[in-house]
Amino acid sequence: MVSILSVVVIILGIVTGLIITVSVIRPLQVARKAKKIAEIQRDFRRQREQLEAKFIDEVSVSGKPRGLRWSDVAFDDDIVFARDRKTGDLRALVAIEVCFEAIEGGGMEEVEAVSNVRAATAEFFYDGARWCTRGRVFFNLGPKGLIRYLHADLESVECGPASGMSSQATESSAP
Repeated sequence: MVSILSVVVIILGIVTGLIITVSVIRPLQVARKAKKIAEIQRDFRRQREQLEAKFIDEVSVSGKPRGLRWSDVAFDDDIVFARDRKTGDLRALVAIEVCFEAIEGGGMEEVEAVSNVRAATAEFFYDGARWCTRGRVFFNLGPKGLIRYLHADLESVECGPASGMSSQATESSAP
């Protein structure tokens, strides 16, 4: 007959083992995930020039805004990383300044504001294997402001030390 004390000792041993396992495994999972995010962020920086060129190609053929042609895009140096709250997908947000020119016959030739420089944010996304762009742009919002505006959909992701950037770098962009 097994005594009650033996059963209690066995249960306590199992519980202690589970607690130790969880306290060791969880930090390892978190560290592994942080390392992966840092690698993905580094990949964006390595591919940035090609991604910016692809972005310009995408927006140039989009036909938006109607009656205007993208004449110049200036990308800011800072990158703000965000995560889609629903899918977990990583995004890179970069502040841009955009210049347009009116397309002849597009109905915008007489609008004086066409030549005004516009502030916006360019969105890039990580599809699980590589960085991509669809030429998605958010006008009148900087990267941090965009995250605040889309707070139900996006959350900020700090740059880890392994990414070659301090965590303050994601806070340096203007809203």
